Amino acid sequence: MSPIVRIAARGEGVTEDGRYAPLAAPGDLLAADGTLTAGPHRATPPCRHFPECGGCQLQHLDDASYAGFITDRIAGALAAQSLSAEIRPPALSPPRTRRRASLHHERGRLGFSMAGSHQLIDLAECHILAPPLFAAVAPLRKLLARLALKRRVEVRLTLADQGVDALLIGVAAEGLAAAEALTDFAQRHGLARLSLDSGLGPETRWEPRPVTVTLGDVPVPLPPGAFLQATPEGEAALVAAVREAVDAAPTLADLFAGLGTFALALSDGRRVYAAEAARDAVLALKSGAGRAQRPVFAEHRDLYRRPLQPAELDRFAAVTLDPPRAGAREQAETLAASAVPVIAYVSCNPSSFARDAKLLVAGGYRIDWVQPVGQFRWSTHVELAARLSRG
Repeated sequence: MSPIVRIAARGEGVTEDGRYAPLAAPGDLLAADGTLTAGPHRATPPCRHFPECGGCQLQHLDDASYAGFITDRIAGALAAQSLSAEIRPPALSPPRTRRRASLHHERGRLGFSMAGSHQLIDLAECHILAPPLFAAVAPLRKLLARLALKRRVEVRLTLADQGVDALLIGVAAEGLAAAEALTDFAQRHGLARLSLDSGLGPETRWEPRPVTVTLGDVPVPLPPGAFLQATPEGEAALVAAVREAVDAAPTLADLFAGLGTFALALSDGRRVYAAEAARDAVLALKSGAGRAQRPVFAEHRDLYRRPLQPAELDRFAAVTLDPPRAGAREQAETLAASAVPVIAYVSCNPSSFARDAKLLVAGGYRIDWVQPVGQFRWSTHVELAARLSRG
């Protein structure tokens, strides 16, 4: 019998001699024939759809081993780049707090895809979605069935200040009857907004009041399908880590700023420059900051094609960046050549973070600490915030 000593990146248990076992937890015992004996860190999965549903991979782990998995992912990514750092205890979001999700509908089923398959789980329960989002699933399933759709469609749900914002991708719903059905549905179920995207971009069909999301105490217009941190608790943990990292820096550059999660939270008492490539996000940030009279200058700028150069970066006492999963190699290279004292790097991919951190360390920075954040509860998706400073 070989004990499971860690969880691999895709969620399998691994023994000390390198054997893999699906759905194993640290401390389980793996027999030669592949059978598992439960150990002290195995938890009873709360959802009937686990493990078939691809929305979760780690419901069989207790919180201690789930936190350990998150820490190991980050430590492993750093070690692969010959780096190390202080890794703080992960901040885990509670169950049923996800405020955005992407589901699919096909042939009367609405839910996440099965693990490793395109088949859909028809959600009868969900322990990750915030209750208002899950409450919208059954009504949306009935609506999509009424529309007699002939292909799979994507359903993006976001919990906005005004309630549930629904974007249906791959739905045209042409004709008076379809239009009336959509309006009646949105009104009857109290949606904040209902939008369709048949391939030419989102078209709003119902929005009785302007839809917003509050970031840093500032209501910001929420474009349909816009990126938002997955849980309020995860956002709060990342903002707290970034605030600690930049401390009292009077001027700040927020790169890959999105709707302004960090720019608005940190603009109380300091001047912030925000750069973002998505035009609708920049316009929303400008609108929110302007109405709240926050000292934020937002620029539409593709930081992959036109990263800030050292002469531009050197005007700031600190820089925050939160790039997509691919990381920010081009911007990291110019940061490494700059004199910026402090960098707060937020990442949703430990591997691309470690690659960029290696460039920054080679340029004279050190990694002071890493704060892991587990806001995609029970998934293998890991986020973090890190402080880098010049030695």
